[in-house]
Order: sequence, then structure tokens, then C-alpha cells
Amino acid sequence: MVVRTALAAALLTAAALKLASPGASRAALATFGVPRGLRGATWAAVVGLEAVLGATVALGSDLAAYAAAGFVALLTAGLVAALAAGRAGAPCACFGPRSRVGWGGVGRNLLLGGVLVATPSLPDGRPSTEGWLALGLAATVVCVLLLGVAVLALAREVGLLRLRLGTQPALEIVAEGPEIGERLALIDRFRAGRETRFMLAIFSSDSCRLCRTLEPAVAAFRRDSLLAVEIFDEVRDADVWRELEIPGSPFALALGLDGAVRAKGTFNSYGQLESILATAERRLVEARA
Repeated sequence: MVVRTALAAALLTAAALKLASPGASRAALATFGVPRGLRGATWAAVVGLEAVLGATVALGSDLAAYAAAGFVALLTAGLVAALAAGRAGAPCACFGPRSRVGWGGVGRNLLLGGVLVATPSLPDGRPSTEGWLALGLAATVVCVLLLGVAVLALAREVGLLRLRLGTQPALEIVAEGPEIGERLALIDRFRAGRETRFMLAIFSSDSCRLCRTLEPAVAAFRRDSLLAVEIFDEVRDADVWRELEIPGSPFALALGLDGAVRAKGTFNSYGQLESILATAERRLVEARA
């Protein structure tokens, strides 16, 4: 019974994953040479067979176990044919859109088919109370592991989505702060090294909660040998704030080695501060051109 339940779960999971991403699953049939016009019907037939065979195997049908083994053998033959045609790594959608043609899939199918063939010959017994408790505990552990994998996969997808969406650049308003291209005496407050390309002036305030949150980001920029970074506090450096008409904190100026303002803006993240330097780099290249 335990083996039948596990086999049924594998077949039903394969069907569910194909239903979850029908477009990708139908497109994957091109790997096996299925014409475009037949992919919809073929996909429906595969999903239906997996669902029916999974349910009947779970109910204890020996005929269903043998039929499922034959079905898995047919799928294995398709994988081997695709490998022979040089399509290794192509999508197969065996277990969702991420499945790929490979010898690992062939081995998995051979193991699944072998167990299906052997299932009718296994002894049939009813678990004791302790046995049911052990099965329940094992199922709970498996569910926790699957949930952990799902959470990790979701975190990865969220990270990829954020990378694809990109970071909103820092807010640069012409009327705020010094003008772009203006040369500032502020450059005398920096200690530039031989590799320094830009001076980065950070305008911060002790009363600014966001400024304190961004301190690790600023510290990371300070470790960059291409930058000379100085922080100007709203109270301790009030004269600099007034002279440059700094609108608030956190605010940053990117200066060239000649003291000219290359970029400026209000920022609230590491990415936005980096965008100020990227803008400065681009404008410096344009000025040289």
C-alpha cells in the first residue's frame, strides 16, 4: 500500500505540474517531434493518462500498475530517442517546465517502471497502529521538506523578478543642490588615492532613520578603491549644507577629480546610490567624447 501510494503520488504530481504550466508543457513536445497541430491533444492525453493511472494504482489495481509501467517505458523510449538525436538539455516537461532531456531522466523512469512492474508481487499487509503513526510521521517530514524546497524556489523567483525589474534610479532634480558641471571647493575635503576616479559626498543626518539604515551601503562604497567618500552631517557641516543648498538627507554628490559635479540626487537604497555613480561615469565619458 505504501509503495502504491508513492507511485500514485509520482504520477499525479507529473500530471499536476503539466496542468500548472500547460503552455510550456505543450511547447516541450516539440523536443520529441510532435507536430504543432497535435501538441494540444497529445498533452491532454498524457496528462489524462497520468492522472487516471495514478488514481487506479492508488486504488490497488494490478492491471493499472502494469499499464503505468508500459506508459513509463514509452516515455523512456522518447527520452532515449531525443538523446540519440542530440537534444540533450532540451525541455521535456516530464515533471514541470524545468525538466530537461538527460540520462538522469532515463534512469528515473527506469526505476519508476521497475517498481511499477514489481508492485503487484509485493506482499499486501495492513499496518499496525505504530505503523500508521510511523507512516504519518514520515509523510509529515516529506511535506516539510517539500515546503522548504517550495519556499527556496519562491525566494529565488522573487530575487530574479527584482533583478529583471531593475532598480529605480536616484531622484535628480535640477533645482536641488549645486548645478551639474559646477566646480566645487568641496573637493579639498577629500583624500584621493592614485586609483580614485570619483569623489562621493554623502549628506546625512543623525536624526534621519533612513540614513542610519543606509550606513552599511555607504560603508561598502568606502571600501571601493576607485572612490573617495566623505560624509557631511546636517549639524556638524551646516555651512556646507547651506552653501550647496542641500535639500535634505540622504543626498549624494558625485564629483570628478577636477571638482566638477557629475551627478547628484536623493537616494534611499544601495542601488540608487550606485545609479548616481553610474550617471557620473556616463557623463564623464560624454564630456571626454
